[in-house]
Amino acid sequence: MYPPQMPEHRVLIVGNSGAGKSTLARRLASDRAAHHLDLDLFAWQPTEPPERTPLDEADRQIRRALANHPRWVVEGCYADLVGLLAAEADELIFLDLPVAVCEAHAQARPWEPHKYATKDEQDRKLPMLLDWIAAYPTREGPLGRPAHEALFEAFQGTRQRITAAP
Repeated sequence: MYPPQMPEHRVLIVGNSGAGKSTLARRLASDRAAHHLDLDLFAWQPTEPPERTPLDEADRQIRRALANHPRWVVEGCYADLVGLLAAEADELIFLDLPVAVCEAHAQARPWEPHKYATKDEQDRKLPMLLDWIAAYPTREGPLGRPAHEALFEAFQGTRQRITAAP
């Protein structure tokens, strides 16, 4: 058969906001001819203030989005959502970068139109994001480093922890 079929390859990427998950995911997806999926699209309901999507509903939405993609790279800061796919993944990458690096990345981040209506709105929310990033090491629940560490330690496939920006 030509071209030869690429083997399935399924990668999960987890880490703090600003760690570089999206950048790495886009690069890996391109290099591996895989589908890139950002979990931000499934984690939150469109409410003010934002509320998390119930886990079972997010699971259905994520699986629907991946249904026709045998190779994928899924990224996000949600240990609960990443954990839903852990048994089907080949690899888990934990971007375990220092908070100061994540903060610098967030400050240099270009406008993200899929998250913010305008660049001005994104800039107004930057102080809140920087506070969020700073709380990561001790944050309780699925969005904190302790949950990411536990997910990494329990993962059965290939694991990689990255502790410094390239």
